[in-house]
Amino acid sequence: QTFVTANAQMKLHPEDIQKALSSHQSGDWGEVDLEDWGANQNALVDGLRLLSVYHDRDRVKFYVITEADRSITTVMLPEDY
Repeated sequence: QTFVTANAQMKLHPEDIQKALSSHQSGDWGEVDLEDWGANQNALVDGLRLLSVYHDRDRVKFYVITEADRSITTVMLPEDY
C-alpha cells in the first residue's frame, strides 16, 4: 500500500512521486548519505525500514519510507516526518 501525505500531494508533481516510487522499489535510494545507503542495503536482508530521499523538479526535498513489515510506503515532506 502507498500513502502520500496531503502536504506532499499539494507540493509535489505526481510524475515526480511516481518516478521516486519506482526508483525506491528498484533499490535506488536517491540522495541518502552513505550510512543510510548501507542501512537500506542491510534492511533488504534483515527486514527493516527503508528510507529514500529525492528532490522533485522544483528541488523540493521529499522522503519515501517503507515500513519494516513492507505493509506501507509513505511519501512525505521533511516537515511531515
